[in-house]
Amino acid sequence: MRIKPIRTEADYEACLARVEELMNAEPDTPEGDELEVLSALVEQYEDAKYPVEAPTPVAAIRFRMEQQGLTPRDLEPFIGSRGRVSEVLSGVRSLSIDMIRALNLHLGIPAEVLIQADPVTEAKAGPALSVPASRQLEACGLMRRGEELDSFLVRAVGGAPAMAMLRKTRTERTNAKTDPAALQAWCAAAILRSRSALVTGRFQARRINSSFVRKLARLSTEHNGPKLAVEALASEGIAFVFLPHLPGTYLDGAAMYRSDGVPLIALTLRRDRIDNFWFTLLHELAHVKFHLKHDTPYFVDDLEVGSTLDLEQEADDMAGKALIPDDLWATFESGAYASYQQLYDFAERAEVHPAIVAGRWQRENHDFRKFSKILGHGSVEPLFASAG
Repeated sequence: MRIKPIRTEADYEACLARVEELMNAEPDTPEGDELEVLSALVEQYEDAKYPVEAPTPVAAIRFRMEQQGLTPRDLEPFIGSRGRVSEVLSGVRSLSIDMIRALNLHLGIPAEVLIQADPVTEAKAGPALSVPASRQLEACGLMRRGEELDSFLVRAVGGAPAMAMLRKTRTERTNAKTDPAALQAWCAAAILRSRSALVTGRFQARRINSSFVRKLARLSTEHNGPKLAVEALASEGIAFVFLPHLPGTYLDGAAMYRSDGVPLIALTLRRDRIDNFWFTLLHELAHVKFHLKHDTPYFVDDLEVGSTLDLEQEADDMAGKALIPDDLWATFESGAYASYQQLYDFAERAEVHPAIVAGRWQRENHDFRKFSKILGHGSVEPLFASAG
């Protein structure tokens, strides 16, 4: 394909079709280079053609309340009396300069979002879903063409899901770019898709023990290990779905309850690598075991950014130790001069796929080029895409 700027919708559609053809191209190949360039062109066109509007001040405040589990009373130190908080949240009262400063300083809501006009009609209206996100959900067969977000949420889950963002994500740090509508839509779409995900057992948290998660980790050595892991989870009463990443969400995975109360793990595979799949899967499994409660029904994670939260650290620890126990890792000469042969030998001793060892080596040595060819780029999604 002759690469050229995207100027029209026809150019855009053709470019998307070519990107889909190249999706599994290996890095550092002509096809991989073409995929990288075309993806950048698509992103540039979408940013210009379908910009994600910043949320209204009230929407931004409510979204931050959902993220941090805050009640209106928790806003009183920043806004004032209970009555004043109620007036702000209902759109009757505008934010003062002092309120904006306090909300920016203590809740991290960008000032540029808080100072924009926020009419009562905007405050009462729900957020709209961006065109790229809508198209992606339509392509998955989950959203009907032209369907409004509100009607989609009602059809999928009976209303808007209340999300608990517990990881310190990129979207939390750059709040002006957060797309809360896409986050809601992604969670609802995952639950909708999970209706066809069969489970054969009944979930009991005590059965998700170290022996079980280590058994899952060993499945990584199998060619169809991810699908075998999904079957093992189903036998323990846990549903699994793969759902593509939506623009503005920055998600790797989530743990939530299905409409019938069955625990659900949903992954995006936005970084389609073997090591990422296994770590994300076990990380979300830890949330299911330890943290998922009916009063905390959603965990959505971006594994690219670290977290100091105890719950996230607990999930990281369980995933890491299940893949490679600490005492075993201590026996690996994992310094900068580790060779391919040493890595393969250690992976065999650890009973995990070499990509898992390579991924951990890269993180600990801050070198993301060495061993990159054995990470299994583009090898996981094809296992699930046909089923989606």
